[in-house]
Amino acid sequence: MKTRITRDELRRRLDAGTPTILLEALPEKYYLDGHLPGALQINYEHARNEAAARAPDKNATVVVYCASETCRNSDIAANQLDALGYADVRVYVEGKKDWMEAGLPVVKRERAA
Repeated sequence: MKTRITRDELRRRLDAGTPTILLEALPEKYYLDGHLPGALQINYEHARNEAAARAPDKNATVVVYCASETCRNSDIAANQLDALGYADVRVYVEGKKDWMEAGLPVVKRERAA
């Protein structure tokens, strides 16, 4: 079932170490430019195919986010996960923009040469 999660709820889960699979539904270049700590990148158009590798436990809490409230990638990916039978899919609708505007950290990765 797909539900919403707020920044504060997500932050509490992450700070407490509550098991959460965090997925960024943006293209890899945006993921490498900065993503929420612990997040994995998933292609929102192919989430159905990538789900088992990114979120092998269908009973785990899975949080999907993208750029901002106007970005629909997280909803598209979350709908695919929901259709695959994931029990607890949550969408952080406000996304990376909201997280960064709150002054929370992001992880940046170097691009492969």
